[in-house]
Amino acid sequence: MTYEFGGFRLHPADRQLLDGDRPIPLTPKVFDTLVLLVQRGGSLIEKDEFLARIWPDTIVEEVGLAHNISQLRRVLDKGTHSASFIQTVPKKGYRFSAPITVQPVARQTNERPSGIVLGVLPFDNLTDDAEREYLADSLTEEVIATLGQIDPDRLVVIGRTSMMTYKRTTKPIAEIGRELNASYLLETSIRAEAGRLRVIAKLIRVRDQTATWAASFDAEPVSLLTFQCELSTAIAEHVRVRLRPDYLGALARRQTPSADAYDCYLRGRYFWNQLTPTTNARAIQYFERAIASDPDYALAWSGISFAVLGSSMNSDMPPAAVLPRAKDAAARALKADPGLPDAHAVMGYVGFLFEWDWVAAEAALRKAIALDHACALGHRMLGHLLSQTGRHAEARSALQRLCQIDPLYSMNHAMASQVAFQARDYDSALEHAQQAVVIDPEFWIGHMELGQSYERLSAADLALDALMSASRLSGGNSKPISLRAYVLATTGRADDARELLKMLQAVSRDRYVPPFAIALVHAGLGDREQMFEWLDRACAARDVHLIFLTVDPKWDPYRFDPRFQAILARCGFPFIPDTSPRR
Repeated sequence: MTYEFGGFRLHPADRQLLDGDRPIPLTPKVFDTLVLLVQRGGSLIEKDEFLARIWPDTIVEEVGLAHNISQLRRVLDKGTHSASFIQTVPKKGYRFSAPITVQPVARQTNERPSGIVLGVLPFDNLTDDAEREYLADSLTEEVIATLGQIDPDRLVVIGRTSMMTYKRTTKPIAEIGRELNASYLLETSIRAEAGRLRVIAKLIRVRDQTATWAASFDAEPVSLLTFQCELSTAIAEHVRVRLRPDYLGALARRQTPSADAYDCYLRGRYFWNQLTPTTNARAIQYFERAIASDPDYALAWSGISFAVLGSSMNSDMPPAAVLPRAKDAAARALKADPGLPDAHAVMGYVGFLFEWDWVAAEAALRKAIALDHACALGHRMLGHLLSQTGRHAEARSALQRLCQIDPLYSMNHAMASQVAFQARDYDSALEHAQQAVVIDPEFWIGHMELGQSYERLSAADLALDALMSASRLSGGNSKPISLRAYVLATTGRADDARELLKMLQAVSRDRYVPPFAIALVHAGLGDREQMFEWLDRACAARDVHLIFLTVDPKWDPYRFDPRFQAILARCGFPFIPDTSPRR
């Protein structure tokens, strides 16, 4: 994450402040003071918090803080000691008053994976037929998935979501390559020629923008598998990596011999990736049509399972209505192709969120990653699971790998924020949440993560603003509403919290509201009896949100209550008593 203000650029990860291109030397404590001010983005930071955060293990008088502020003003205001960047709030503290622009960093230079990095640019639909847009987008995803398994130790293929940000881009190849640290980019298009569709592909070496290989292929669904095999072989040859011995066999098993089934699957992926309840339902319809054409199509079965499972977390669907269908589809996917990474990943998803068998879930997710090192869902779910079991260092490692695979996907940064939040590293949680929102300002989960991070950093007004945005963007999902009520309750606005509680209870008479959401509001209000009553209801409903009980700091005041520990035992979750801050 990079912060820009008044001609300066602040890089917290590299501990560097630049005035234009000129580095500005700062002592460590002065630098930490600046980072805290900038990351809080205009909110008041009281003097006591500065002293506790900047000098956590030392007794320091306020004169030390005043010296840091003076040094920063001298640097930022270039010797004038004005208050244009840092405002003093008498008898309270300080706030950063200059406008700040937050810029995402696609990949930190010290995180670049070893080996060759390949980016597959979105297929360009040149047919003048908008109906073919699904084919262009879905082929992009399929090519990324298949190329990612050529030689995972030596060839890293950037994930779909990051690459889709370059759809219809006018950026030159050299600039895209720099942004992604890519060695090669694959340009592809679908064209109409003599009444037929053709795929034209070109492999470009970034360092000199040289096309090292180009070819064209018949693009009808019946021949697309052949296209992917030829493409994989040619790319492996030209970037000088070795195809796994079983690669082409695995690719053949991954896809269906039925042209109709493959076409329906591509349409289903197109709608699934739009992540709305309406398009999710259409995706399931197309996956079902693919199954009707080929009952042993493992990818389509896994697509059904993923789409059904997502509705429980993101659309407040009751778990009892979701689990049987999702579990059945996952089992059918695994039976149809035991070597399909997606099938193992979705089984891990089921075991983690719904069946609460975390040992089996971890094994399934690790199997998915072993089969496909670039399995984004496998890394994301594994990081989530490790965090819920208190293995925060391992969780961060999984999320770091995920952000290498798909650096411009806001969900990955939101999950990294959740993992840091549960490790009590609230500064990192805030930075990851800001990254998620910068990448996608309309992504409600990013705003929700931003809100809970601000709450822990004593910036209640900023937290409430972020959660209001999350509620609006989510279409009324219970999570940001209940979290907003929790923040209101814990910051002395109990009456406002109770109004939101009444709203949730009123909504629950017409549709499913997770009992966990209502329990969280009662937790914020300090009403233990009602909180435990609703947690009991959540257990009975097998509410998927109960997984957050193990390490989420919002539940720390209740962690040693025997009734809380009994709920953990009832769910089969571990009791993790060590909730001290981890830096």
